[in-house]
Amino acid sequence: MKHVVIAAAFVLLLPAFAGSQVRILQTNSRGDNIHLIDPATNRIVGEIKGVPINHGAAAAPDGSRFYFSSEAEQTLHVVDGKSLQVTKKIPLTGRPNNISISRDGRRVYVGIVSAPGAVDVIDTATLEKVKSIPTKGGIHNVYVTPDGAHVVAGSIAGRVMTVIDQKTEEPVWTLFEEGVRPIAFETNPDGSTKRLFVQISGLHGFAVVGFAQRRVVARIELPNDVPAEKVDKGPFNGAPSHGLGVAPDGRTLWVTSRPNARVYAYSLPDLKLLGAMDVGGRPDWVTFTPDSRQIYIATENNDSVVVIDVPGRKEITRIKVGSAPKRNITVSLR
Repeated sequence: MKHVVIAAAFVLLLPAFAGSQVRILQTNSRGDNIHLIDPATNRIVGEIKGVPINHGAAAAPDGSRFYFSSEAEQTLHVVDGKSLQVTKKIPLTGRPNNISISRDGRRVYVGIVSAPGAVDVIDTATLEKVKSIPTKGGIHNVYVTPDGAHVVAGSIAGRVMTVIDQKTEEPVWTLFEEGVRPIAFETNPDGSTKRLFVQISGLHGFAVVGFAQRRVVARIELPNDVPAEKVDKGPFNGAPSHGLGVAPDGRTLWVTSRPNARVYAYSLPDLKLLGAMDVGGRPDWVTFTPDSRQIYIATENNDSVVVIDVPGRKEITRIKVGSAPKRNITVSLR
């Protein structure tokens, strides 16, 4: 029997993928389907159907299930990891956006973007909603930190990032007075959270947050290195930069630009700009292969995924997928 585990972009999790068969799960936000891409061939090798206006994606550590949020039905769809069929729809407290799963797989956290805002908590043993954590403003993206100790929820309307203790499922601190969008995590040698790279409303770039200090320590703007006549004028819904990720080896941070139709690579930990690559459309989300050799960038306005060679920083191919591809994750079949 094959099993599936989710790949997080951190060195701490690399051994879990030894001898595994990797897949990229690509959501299609204006459709009802999700595509499975084989990074060995960069071809679509599977499809999940029946999840209308799908947004967030997560996978159980034991490989038994995938989870997808459906904005159209305001439910969390549970999908069998082997048959790729929807087995249950769990009602939520409102319209969902992104989701995340605890390291032990016992909880799925669903960002509720409907006012007044919340993080719904799903028990994966009973497949029932067991709690709804109130937040200030609707939640766009929600993450479990690499060490599993915290849940981090970002609100655009509430202009705040809320950090939740994963054990107690209670908020412990907040930051920002700006709309909070995608977040990527850098870890300390022991796996604990070191820095957050946060894309915020109106910023063509990202903020750097010292997690222990609980404060913004830097703001970095992306280059204006595209001729004015070639700059995409949008609209970008207040998010000129949407989608970023730390490579699994922890050596680089990749940050997307919608107006420039590019992705920018920065070295870690010094955040030195290494270069830029044209992705041919408006990039929305990124995920990596566990060996850090390939990055997959969803470009939502041309229904494709751009595959880039990370060490060489050059395009490998472009894969045609469904309508308006956005969130994607990396999973491994073992």
